[in-house]
Amino acid sequence: MNPQDSSSRDRREFLKDISMITAGLALPGMLGGAEATEPGASAAAAESGPIPKRQLGKTGVQLSILGVGGHAFALASTEEESIRIVHQAIDAGVNLMDNAWEYNNGRSETVMGKALKGKRDKVFLMTKDCSHGKGKDVALRHLEESLRRLQTDHLDLWMIHEVNTLQEVEAAFAPGGAIEALEQAKKEGKTRYIGFTGHQDPKVHLAMLAKKYPFDAVLMPINAFEQHRTGFRTQVLPELRRQEIGVLAMKSLGGVPARILRDGRITAEKAIRFTLSHPITTLISGMRSIENLEANVKIARTFTPMAPAEMEALTTQMASLNIDNRYTHYRHPSYRDGHGLVA
Repeated sequence: MNPQDSSSRDRREFLKDISMITAGLALPGMLGGAEATEPGASAAAAESGPIPKRQLGKTGVQLSILGVGGHAFALASTEEESIRIVHQAIDAGVNLMDNAWEYNNGRSETVMGKALKGKRDKVFLMTKDCSHGKGKDVALRHLEESLRRLQTDHLDLWMIHEVNTLQEVEAAFAPGGAIEALEQAKKEGKTRYIGFTGHQDPKVHLAMLAKKYPFDAVLMPINAFEQHRTGFRTQVLPELRRQEIGVLAMKSLGGVPARILRDGRITAEKAIRFTLSHPITTLISGMRSIENLEANVKIARTFTPMAPAEMEALTTQMASLNIDNRYTHYRHPSYRDGHGLVA
């Protein structure tokens, strides 16, 4: 086959795939951002307007398109600034707060608990079980510790954290596994919704989804740096849409924002716009300073979706630079997200 013909075919297939994926933005509850401002509204008005919201799967819950990442916010220069990040985010209209049992050796949950004192009813609070295959009893112990640190009697979303291998899929669904912990927590009113996360392999997400379990939400990387044919957004996102499971996104800057921005490969605004141009509910973003927060809030408030051709050009450029996963380090088998505490 002529290389030029092959290239043209790949481009047609890419645009077809992107059009199918982004078509989800037209579905009910997914228009957040596209209608953020009235035609002709000034840039200043858009920047001070509300942060758009989208529906989380079948739950009916409306979440801001920007969420506060639980690991990074606790790395601010002081605990006071970490708390200010949460407070200012809430005041700006951000209503999703992320966390995990093991983030910063438990400090992330503790600081967020302090920040949410008197504000718990203003947010959708999620955290994650980090038992990593150790079973139901360990997961439920983590849940009680998380609730204590977060100073709440219930979560809005509890997720199995970092399911990265097929063996971990089977462990989660085995008798006495983490799935039983999720079910018990939901039955006891300690979480409203349940889900799972993962970073390394879309095939693992698909194996979890093949169980046809009624998950409410899934968290996964969605960015411009992954190869089109092997990325989470093209492999997993369509199946999540078919099952009407809420999609939470992470790693818009590949998980190594300092390196990417330093290298001048992409701007934060373009990376975030790319992620939000998919039919996801919320991008959970790591923000370790007030300046980070303010910049991301501005991007969320003024968001308009990218056209498929613009997305194609960006992914082609970024994927060609992502040699050996240098900008997607979470795909390396040795990567462990936020590990610190031992289950």
